[in-house]
Amino acid sequence: MADTLPLFADSAPARDEDLLRTWAERIRAAATERRVLRLRGGGTKAFYGEPLPPDAEPLDTRAYAGIVSHEPTELVVTARCGTPLTELEAALARHGQCLPFEPPHFGPTATVGGMVAAGLAGPARAAVGGVRDFVLGVRMLNGRGEDLVFGGQVMKNVAGYDVSRALAGSLGTLGLITEVSLKVLPVAAGEATLRVPLAAEAALQHLARWRGQPLPLNASRWLDDDGGTLLVRLRGAAAAVAAASERLRQEVGGDVLEPAAAEQAWRATREQTLPFFTAPSPAHGLWRLSVAPATPMLPLPGPVLIEWFGALRWVWAPPEAAAQLRTLARQAGGHATLFRAPAEAPHARGRFTPPEGPLLTLQQRLRAAFDPHGVFQPGIWGF
Repeated sequence: MADTLPLFADSAPARDEDLLRTWAERIRAAATERRVLRLRGGGTKAFYGEPLPPDAEPLDTRAYAGIVSHEPTELVVTARCGTPLTELEAALARHGQCLPFEPPHFGPTATVGGMVAAGLAGPARAAVGGVRDFVLGVRMLNGRGEDLVFGGQVMKNVAGYDVSRALAGSLGTLGLITEVSLKVLPVAAGEATLRVPLAAEAALQHLARWRGQPLPLNASRWLDDDGGTLLVRLRGAAAAVAAASERLRQEVGGDVLEPAAAEQAWRATREQTLPFFTAPSPAHGLWRLSVAPATPMLPLPGPVLIEWFGALRWVWAPPEAAAQLRTLARQAGGHATLFRAPAEAPHARGRFTPPEGPLLTLQQRLRAAFDPHGVFQPGIWGF
């Protein structure tokens, strides 16, 4: 299922290979002694996911950093887990390239490994895909301390499971990602953001209709401010963006934001620095509902921010609202996640909707294969 050779045989100097061997020894010792390790990069997404035991030992990944290779003509980059995300994005920008899924940083110390492990994507997710759609290959240390490689640098994988993509969003439960190869894309030639005053239902109806049309749609955001405001971002060929922008303005009105204002608006959405993302009280947590895009407005217990052309709904609610929110999400063809726990209950469990049936069985088998001793996250999903 895996090749145990490095992704690139000469990708790391001897001292870096020594570091990987040291980590592998720590993992093997933890497995033998039934200890839990807390994988940590920049710590900007430590709030996300099921809490680890308080005595979990930190394993800081930031010492293993650097861009291993970048082939601009092949649209592929390989980086080590501790590489600052800002460093990777700056290197791509120098060649007019980007990570099109717009990973949130949530702070200046975000790392490449944390980006993949968290599996979070920004406003463009519904148009371009998520993190896992751009992962070509990974190098990792599993719960036995084995140095494994999956995938490669091309869009092909002959493994039984597409493990390189399964690691995206796994939150470190399968192992420590040490290197990752990613597909990148050129920065779009044209971009425009249209701002339209619209109530929620009208905004959702327009978005549903536009999705079925040949428009260069890239992102959307609806926020309940002064009756509701819809932002729609267009990206693609300059002529196509200009034509689509004019067409939508004639249809629904609104205005086109200046580039600097548009950049600030989308960055604030991605990094959750908008006023909406301030908790209304210490008892409220931030919930993320993934639903079918055509889902109408749901009776959610508070103000809502809507992204991904209707497929993503954010709302603040206490943990006691879990059953209500998960029922609403399930009825809308999706699921609900406690994205940020309340300040009053930072260690609240049950943040994810538990998998059932074949999906639960598959996840348990993967956990048994990669982390049989529960070194990285014991007790999750009843395993």
